[in-house]
Order: sequence, then C-alpha cells, then structure tokens
Amino acid sequence: MQRKQFLRYMGAALGGAVIAPLLNGCVSEEAPSDTATPPTTPTTSTLSAEEIAGLKFMREEEKLAHDVYIALYGLWGKKTFYNISLSETKHTEAILALLVKYGIPDPAAGKPAGVFEDPALQALYDTLMAMGSVSEIEALKVGALIEETDIRDIHAKEAVTDEPDILTVYANLLCGSQNHLRAYNSALLQKGVIYVPQVITQIEWDAIVNSADCVEP
Repeated sequence: MQRKQFLRYMGAALGGAVIAPLLNGCVSEEAPSDTATPPTTPTTSTLSAEEIAGLKFMREEEKLAHDVYIALYGLWGKKTFYNISLSETKHTEAILALLVKYGIPDPAAGKPAGVFEDPALQALYDTLMAMGSVSEIEALKVGALIEETDIRDIHAKEAVTDEPDILTVYANLLCGSQNHLRAYNSALLQKGVIYVPQVITQIEWDAIVNSADCVEP
C-alpha cells in the first residue's frame, strides 16, 4: 500500500509522462488512442497480497453468514434469519463484483451451502451450526456472534487497503453488520436474554446497539 501511495504522490508532482514508466506493473495502462485494443481481462496488479487475501476472505465470510442464517431459518422458522440472509446475499455479491473487477479467483465458485475453501471458515461454520441447532435462543446468539465477528474482520480488512472502491464496499458491509447485530440483540432482549459480546469490546457493542440503524446504499 505504501508503494502505491508513493507512486500516486510522484504522479501528482511530476506528471503522467514522467511517472508512466514507474507505473508499469502497478496499474493497467489505458489505451493510447481510440484505435488501440483495450484490455480484455481484469488485472490484480493494483492490489497487494493482503488486499487480495482480504477480498477472498470476506467473500467466504459473507457466504458463511448467509448459509448459516438460511439453515437456522429452516430449523426455527424465525423470520429474522431469513430477512438478514437476503442482505448477506447482497454483501457477498458486492465482494464478488470486486473479485471480478480485479481478476481474483472466486473461492466460493461452485461451492454449495455450508462448504468453504478456507479451512478456518469451514470449521467455524460447523461449530456455529452445532451451536445454533440447540434452541432458537442459541441460534439468535449465533447470529449475534457472526455479526460481531464480521465487524471485527471488516475493520481488519479496511486497515490494509487504500482502494476507494474496496473501502466503499467494506463500509457498506460494516453498516449492514451493525444493523444485523442490532436486530439479533433486539430479538434476544424480547426473550429476556442479555447477550455478552465475545469478539468486540463491551464498549463497542453498547455503542452499536444504542445507535440507530444506518442506511445501506
């Protein structure tokens, strides 16, 4: 990320003609004229290894949330799970659009529900499904756990990128996860259950649940 920032500053100071050789291999070149053939395939050269890994991870983590919620809805018939699963579909599709744009292989391609490329996410899915199968209350706790985990992970992935389009998608995911966390907390409170956060701090939890819902684009 530091190299990209350096090149941007140099470009602003010296002009495109001088900096162009430095950008070779860092960003894709635009066609020099309207008669030239534009690139027909996306490129990953503008992203760091951390940025690429972050997008692939978030693609599967959003899929995990969707798959768990659909399964829990099937078990308990709680509409909260179904409604939030629809939002998770939009989230994972937003990440997929970035993977396509940057030419990154989709780790979720061809994977059925509950199957993941990342072994840690596979293990997490299996654990969450076992927890959520105990009772409706435990299932709602699983929902809250997923959302606070998402919030932590989104912040971590934001910290390793400076790409505006990626940051915009991450901000939208964060907005959604905070809304979902509030929904699960409300459902638990209606059942007389006070959820204790396990991933984020109590201060961050309180700040989120005591705030109004944000609006996703």
